[in-house]
Formats: sequence, C-alpha cells, structure tokens
Amino acid sequence: MLLFETISIEAALAWFAILMALILLNEVTRYNKQMGILFFVLLPIALTLFVWPTTSGTDSGAQTANWFAWIKTYSALIGCYIGLGLRFSKRLQANKWWLLLAPGILAINILEAVIREVEVVGMQGITEGMFYMGGPWNYVNALAGIINILCISGWFGIIISKDKHHDLVWPDMLWFWIIAYDLWNFAYVYNCLTDRAFFSAALLISCTIPAFTTKRGAWAQHRVHTLALYMMAMMTFPSFFIESSMAVPSTHDPVAYWSVSIIALAFNVCVLVYQVNTIIKRKKNPLTEDIYDHFAEHQAIVKANR
Repeated sequence: MLLFETISIEAALAWFAILMALILLNEVTRYNKQMGILFFVLLPIALTLFVWPTTSGTDSGAQTANWFAWIKTYSALIGCYIGLGLRFSKRLQANKWWLLLAPGILAINILEAVIREVEVVGMQGITEGMFYMGGPWNYVNALAGIINILCISGWFGIIISKDKHHDLVWPDMLWFWIIAYDLWNFAYVYNCLTDRAFFSAALLISCTIPAFTTKRGAWAQHRVHTLALYMMAMMTFPSFFIESSMAVPSTHDPVAYWSVSIIALAFNVCVLVYQVNTIIKRKKNPLTEDIYDHFAEHQAIVKANR
C-alpha cells in the first residue's frame, strides 16, 4: 500500500522548506503581542481585501474557492485572536471562564472537519478543481474526530506562562491526545484534501515538534498559529499545493483510505478507553478538573510556567 505517488527530490525539499518555515514563523508569531498582531490581524486584512478575492474567490476556479477553505482560514485566525486576548489581557486572565474559549475553538475546528468528512462521502471525481473519492472510510474517520473532541480534557486547567512570551499552556493536553489528533487529522486531509495531503503532513508535524521541544504544553497555541499561517499561504498560492511541479498526488487507493482511517479510529478509541478508566479510577470530574495531573510531565509543565 502506498499513500502517495512518486515523491521527487524537488517535492521533498519543498516539503522540508514548508516544515521549517512554519516552525520558524510559529516562533516569530509567539514572540510578543506585536508580532502576533502583524501576522494574524494586519496581514489577513490586507490579503482579504486585495489578494484572496482573486486567488480564491468563487470565480477563480481554485481548489480553495469553497466554503470550507474560507471558513477554515477565518476560524484559525479567530483562534489566534482568542489566544492573543488570553495571553496578553489581564482582564480576560482574571476570569477563568474566558479560558474555555481556547478548547472551544479547538472543538469547533475539529467539528468543522467532521462535517466536511461526511460531506465528502458522496463526492466522486473532480469537484471544485480537486479529485475526491468518498466512501465509508469517511464515516470511520468522522467517528474518530468525534471521539477526539470527547477526549479534550483540562478545559479549566489552561495557564499563561510567566515568561516574556506569555504562552497559552495546556498541561492536560499530553502526548497521547496529540498523537491521536495527528492521526485523525492526517486521515482527514488524506480523505478530504486528497492531493494536498502530502504538504498537510508538514503542517501537522510543524506544531507537534515545538510541543515536545521549544515550548512544551503549548501545542494548542502552536497548532492554531501554524494552521493560520498555512491556510493563508494556501489561499494565496492555491495552485502550488496541487498543480505545481512540486505537487505530490495521493494514490487514491481505497486500501490507503481505509488504512489511515482505521488507524486513526483505533488510536482515538484507545485514548478514550484510557481516559474513561482514569476518570473512574481517580474519581475525577472531567468538566472541571485536570484528569492527568498525576503525570510527571503535567506537573513539570505547570511548575515551569507558574
């Protein structure tokens, strides 16, 4: 089973370039409030007014000329605005209820993809400039996405780091949930973004690497920053990801669709079973308490940011 057609050296270099650019720009945008405003407020306004109507408008014929691409872009930007507000507003930080906006936008973001996954089930052939081959695997991965939402924990445990970056840190979001999300999301892009899935894998890895290295516990912030940056690039240069010489199409093999979807579902089910078992065994309230505060990693993240 192969996921992609032949990957040229040129395509591989482009993949690594996108990965490194996203990692670098994520560090730039989290540096301070001014950089966040520049990249996530001023730049999108300019692109919305002067660029995207041409490159991704309804008459452009681009693969991004659909409701999902536009909504995904702005929902990612909204997530950045929420993050900026929580990170730099003492007033918002004083009210724990505002912290619910971060997991809320994450859950909505996943739900958007679940809805799109179900929509793709009935799509066959070229639609909106992209090849689709919908099938029952879409339902399988949609279920994985719903489970991933249910496994979001530590809604009230988010903290803001005390260093100069004021990162949004989520101690209860540990490695197994992140991997479950990555597997589900890769299956989603493979099923629903088909020939753009190759570069989307670089996007996924670009937020996972800093979550385990440069700033542990801040995966949600890394994710929304890199997603917004990637979506802005996709809306600006839609043909690069699917029509350029560096594009790498999927094999469109039903076995591949089934494989990525089943793996994503299986891992998310395992996380769900483990989480339910932990809640019962430790007598935790998943709505108000951190479930995994007995983990050394959780404790280290909290200690490093308070």
